[in-house]
Amino acid sequence: MINVIEFFRNLPKKRCHKCGDIMYEKADCYGNLCDDCDHPAL
Repeated sequence: MINVIEFFRNLPKKRCHKCGDIMYEKADCYGNLCDDCDHPAL
């Protein structure tokens, strides 16, 4: 059985659905857009 810490450490980085950039700040949330793509002016 794999260690829980190793499981989460080996998950791929979360990426923005629109531009593909890695999302560092929102990695644990359900949002799928980075701050730049989720900006209300766009």
